[in-house]
Amino acid sequence: MEVTFQIPDDLASRVAATGDPSRRALEAFALEEFKAGHITQPELRRMLGLARIQMDGFLKSHGIYENVTIEDVERDLADLKACLGA
Repeated sequence: MEVTFQIPDDLASRVAATGDPSRRALEAFALEEFKAGHITQPELRRMLGLARIQMDGFLKSHGIYENVTIEDVERDLADLKACLGA
């Protein structure tokens, strides 16, 4: 799908000077859809063309952090200890 919108000419040059406005608009739209629960994280990643490793940084840069429980941390710690033979 292609979406277009109009920006007044006097604002367009200032908006474009701070980066690609098309990309910024896509990121803002996709992020809002993700926060609203309309798309999943894998769908967000696909929509933005990001690698899995880039997704965490993208979300953190927009103030979105994964909900991690103490059980998650304990499981990760146990897995790490098992890998290290401790």
